[in-house]
Amino acid sequence: MKNTLTFYLFATFLLLWSCTESASEQTQLEANSLSYGDSVDTTSLQKATFAGGCFWCTEAYFERLHGVDMVISGYTGGREEQPTYQLVSNGLTEHAEAVQVFYNPEIISYQELLEVFFATHDPTTLNRQGPDVGKQYRSAIYYHDEKQKQQVEKYMQSLEEAGTYRSRIVTQLQPASKFWVAEEYHQDYYSRNPDDPYVVAVARPKVIKFEDAYRDKLKKSYRESAQKR
Repeated sequence: MKNTLTFYLFATFLLLWSCTESASEQTQLEANSLSYGDSVDTTSLQKATFAGGCFWCTEAYFERLHGVDMVISGYTGGREEQPTYQLVSNGLTEHAEAVQVFYNPEIISYQELLEVFFATHDPTTLNRQGPDVGKQYRSAIYYHDEKQKQQVEKYMQSLEEAGTYRSRIVTQLQPASKFWVAEEYHQDYYSRNPDDPYVVAVARPKVIKFEDAYRDKLKKSYRESAQKR
């Protein structure tokens, strides 16, 4: 009985500090700062788009990788124009929280990004990642060309054939569509809000686990920080 009560209290705590609840006071800030990242030259970079739950965590994983020059949090996969965090996080649109990853293919490959994507979230849970529930937190990959599509299909098939997961993969594979840049305060949210309850309780343990598992793929600064732990 005691263990059941402890589990219930812990689960309730996580739900209270979900990705949606944690930033509720900031939803009135200016939406869609489309100029974010405009100063970065992306002409020699390639682009990948992933949705794997709350974009605060997803962004934190990818921006740590050597060869990734920029990661932008935003919304995609829906038909609605000018989506805002308030609408998306409450499930009032068809959009998913997602990230666009700009990477140097001479340093890191799309295949490596796929491996990180599938290793850092549960691709078998439909419309849910941990305490974050709803279609806005679905697992999805938005491919930018036929080559990316084929790589995803091949990799997902290999995961299924290897029995990597107990349940079948439900990750959606769709062509990339309009990507709406999220409000400025969502960009680099993990690093800019270290004391946020969601970051402390949910994101930080996952990011630390990621850094330990992928230390050889991290940027130098993150690798050195991980080594000091």
